[in-house]
Amino acid sequence: MLEKISAQLASLSKSERKVAEQILAAPQEAIHASIARLARAAEVSEPTVNRFCHRLGAHGFPAFKLQLAQSLAKAPSWVSRDVDEHDDAERYSHKIFDSALAGLQRVRNQLDLGVIRAAVAALSQAHKVAFFGLGASAVVAHDAFNKFLRFNLPVVWSEDIVIQRMSCINSRPGDVFVLISHTGRTKNMIELARLAGVNGSTVIAVTSPASPLAEVATLALTLDVPEDTDVYLPMVSRLAQLTAIDVLATGFILERGSAFRENLKRVKEALKDSRLDKAIATENAAEQKN
Repeated sequence: MLEKISAQLASLSKSERKVAEQILAAPQEAIHASIARLARAAEVSEPTVNRFCHRLGAHGFPAFKLQLAQSLAKAPSWVSRDVDEHDDAERYSHKIFDSALAGLQRVRNQLDLGVIRAAVAALSQAHKVAFFGLGASAVVAHDAFNKFLRFNLPVVWSEDIVIQRMSCINSRPGDVFVLISHTGRTKNMIELARLAGVNGSTVIAVTSPASPLAEVATLALTLDVPEDTDVYLPMVSRLAQLTAIDVLATGFILERGSAFRENLKRVKEALKDSRLDKAIATENAAEQKN
């Protein structure tokens, strides 16, 4: 409910916005307040409070308070909060972590497990897998590339749109393209989905619900994260995307069976020589400290 109120702030009248801001500032007080008390606190009339409630889909103030109370009861205690310019290091650090936890919880609760199973099946049967994204999503695509590169499967990654387009144009049935875009409105990503789809490739979109990219993809793994990346740097949306990739990678490993896991174990063993032994690293760190 608090996210719903925040999302509608821009469309509210000046007086209704005062009601919204009062509720967002003290939601627990709002559920125990009378309509007269809330109106006084927001410096508006009681009819304004009623209009606000109707705009939020409630039949009146009592119904709105009930919906708000139910929403707060179901929500985690660490409700996402915006950083204020006057916040000190402790406050903005806690808010960022709280927002991340709340966002991941929200995505987990709304995750479509049917899409997860279908995406894992497609990846497990793929002849080749490509991970593409642009901007901040390119970082997530690169992380996915690093994970799947450990598997005995041809994997492609690039943040160059020309290379991405050529890969999709030259795709074929059996190839899987994982396209990552929080907004799902990036024209290049939508074009890539169409180019790969025309050739019969499977397109898995990791994106927002009801986005243009979700509409043209074969499978849409939608992550409902209320974050406006047109204005702010991506934070929670990026964490949700990285976690979704971890889910797909884990499902892929389990789907491939024990023989595949043995191969993965050999890859990990082969990489051991690239790292210092833990005991040696700890000893070196202690010597440098002294």
